[in-house]
Amino acid sequence: MKARIKWVQDVMFVGESETGHVVVMDGAPDIGGRNLGVRPMEMLLLGLGGCSAIDVMLILKKSREAVDDCVVEIDAHRAAQDPKVFTQIHVHFVVTGKALKEATVKRAIDLSAEKYCSASIMLGKTAVITHDYEIRETA
Repeated sequence: MKARIKWVQDVMFVGESETGHVVVMDGAPDIGGRNLGVRPMEMLLLGLGGCSAIDVMLILKKSREAVDDCVVEIDAHRAAQDPKVFTQIHVHFVVTGKALKEATVKRAIDLSAEKYCSASIMLGKTAVITHDYEIRETA
């Protein structure tokens, strides 16, 4: 896997993935940024959430669960001193569907966290990562 990050100005960069997708990264105004893009550490959390959500949805689809929506909400805390690594990350899933089986949803989340989500397993080397979920019934 490859990526390319190109400086634009000040502390703004454009990142391009090997697959050709582009994202703007920028810093906060207090470090010279203009707040025009996502922060690099925010991207790590977005990657974790996306990686885990893909796993969970694929597992639920294979289990023939009728999922209508899946939202991942992440709350993270960082160390106070440099390097300001993530120390705690909580991942909350909101899965909506018709007659979803709680055991299947829990199993999908556990499998992602413990076996499949590379981002979660990697970030788990420095942070305590917890997961929970709620199931909402489709009307």
